[in-house]
Amino acid sequence: MTRSNDRSSAGVDPHDYSPSESPARLDEQVARVPPALAGERLDKVLARLFPAFSRSRLQTWIDAGRVTLDGAPARLRQPVPPGATVRLMPDLLPQALAFAPEPVLLPIVYEDDTLVVIDKPAGLVVHPAAGNWSGTLLNGLLHRYPDAAGLPRAGIVHRLDKDTSGLMVVARTLAAQTDLVRQLQARTVKRRYIALAWGVTPPSGCIDAPIGRDPRERTRMAVLAGAAGKAARTHFETVATGVWSGQPVSRLRCDLETGRTHQIRVHLAHTGHPLLGDPLYGRVRNARQRPALPAGFARQALHAWRLALVHPATHAPVAWRSAMPEDLAQLAAVLGLADTPDDEAATIDFAQQHAYDDDSGSVADDEEDEFE
Repeated sequence: MTRSNDRSSAGVDPHDYSPSESPARLDEQVARVPPALAGERLDKVLARLFPAFSRSRLQTWIDAGRVTLDGAPARLRQPVPPGATVRLMPDLLPQALAFAPEPVLLPIVYEDDTLVVIDKPAGLVVHPAAGNWSGTLLNGLLHRYPDAAGLPRAGIVHRLDKDTSGLMVVARTLAAQTDLVRQLQARTVKRRYIALAWGVTPPSGCIDAPIGRDPRERTRMAVLAGAAGKAARTHFETVATGVWSGQPVSRLRCDLETGRTHQIRVHLAHTGHPLLGDPLYGRVRNARQRPALPAGFARQALHAWRLALVHPATHAPVAWRSAMPEDLAQLAAVLGLADTPDDEAATIDFAQQHAYDDDSGSVADDEEDEFE
């Protein structure tokens, strides 16, 4: 099914995500240094007191004389005494800073004049939003590729959650962005994830359960019946099982057919197998029911491992692989879920062997959550 309107034919409207031409200024902010931060360097203190701004943005304001400590111009590395008054005088609203170039580290797996593939680290926010107006992947794209300022969302066509690591593709031209969005709509972009979950999951299967905003807690998504949820399908294969502190755990490969917000996290939790470390969907009423994970692992155990698509310029199939990040690899090893031999060709074939159909909803609906 296709939809004929300006938005679908152009991919997305470039004007939907442009910053204001005349951004308002932000009133100064004042904070008193708590005893717990006494003696710390100013840059570290500012990062704690004003978490909405990235460290690079705060450093820019220090260098510009827009930060004072007890009324005197502040220096980046000076120790901060207890009870000191920090005054921050930012020059722009956070929303305006959202589209400012910043030197954010972007691990590049592949790049050409058409697209770039990024191995996003856990902890990096993809797109600016409340609480994270700067220091995002989008800010880094604008810094590395100045021409991205002329593209909707700097060329971003899909997202990963802040604490999910792994592969993302970003367009470098409007034509490429339009093509990649259409591939996502047609469900021909193949995305495979490594997931570590609680319990013993079935050998393989498809979780076909609609997802929507949780009516009881708006920060969460949930499986919803009827028209309240959008069609969502996750195909999975269990590749290893283990035990941690008496509790069974599993390692899965998950393939997305649709791209709903938090899809894998919601689907696995719905089946009784939430991701290890998931702070939002892994909650239990009695903490004793689930053992603590090894020290140092503090995020959902999910990694975007494989990515395959048709190159917008060459029209050739292309695929990339991302090694498991160190924190997840160490966790898997401790749990007895270490890497298993993998047939390179079977990686993409596994996703393609499913008979994906579009009878659950229009492909245009699938576009929406890719950007949410």
